[in-house]
Amino acid sequence: MTYIIAEPCVDVMDRACIEECPVDCIYEGGRMLYIHPDECVDCGACEPVCPVEAIFYEDDTPDEWCDYIGANADFFDKLGSPGGASKVGKTGYDSPFIAAFPVSTK
Repeated sequence: MTYIIAEPCVDVMDRACIEECPVDCIYEGGRMLYIHPDECVDCGACEPVCPVEAIFYEDDTPDEWCDYIGANADFFDKLGSPGGASKVGKTGYDSPFIAAFPVSTK
């Protein structure tokens, strides 16, 4: 199990969670942030600093956002496991689920 980022982050990407993450496992896509499931140590440091309350422990993800569990994992199908988000920077890529999501006017 790991933490995931859900819909409230789409087109927001506040990045407070990135600053708080002690293991550098939160990666920046084009439209949202993603937590690497193999790099996350389940510390939970990211969850309370998220201003839009988009971060959930996988088992606690609200039913309406369960598709984001797969979207987080799918993001890393292409990226792999580079061993730290700071090495990669902003990818400009999103999982297909997020790429198909209507553009927000938030």
